[in-house]
Amino acid sequence: MKLDVKNIKKLREETGAGVLEVKKTLEETNGDYKRARQILMEKVGDKAAKKADRETKDGIVVSYIHSGGRIGSLVVVACETDFVAKTDDFKKLADEIAMQVCTDDYESVDDLLKDDYIRDSSKNVQDLINETIAKVGEKIEIKDFVKFSVLN
Repeated sequence: MKLDVKNIKKLREETGAGVLEVKKTLEETNGDYKRARQILMEKVGDKAAKKADRETKDGIVVSYIHSGGRIGSLVVVACETDFVAKTDDFKKLADEIAMQVCTDDYESVDDLLKDDYIRDSSKNVQDLINETIAKVGEKIEIKDFVKFSVLN
């Protein structure tokens, strides 16, 4: 069976899995993109779970101000090393989480993690974090967040 290179590339970007792993999974599912994505995301979750007991000693604080300046947030996203904290993947994740915080009145980090990701409702915020964990190879966690609003 001939695999579509575009699907391999897209799955790799979405899941953080290696090219060979993506290709193998697509072959096992006879090219079924949705099923392959589901299998790869389960593997990503397993990889993230293995890193759960690691300590996060570094990270970044990110701010987001929604257009119009009436809602904003500050988020502390942690990782294991300063090397990962400086990567584009980690910074993009932190920015996305800061934007997500502005979309609702979350009571806790757990509530935020369980909520649907604003850009793709087929996954939640924890899935988004797990994808980045798979890409960078370190534990990542949201330490704290605050939402500010003129409307309060």
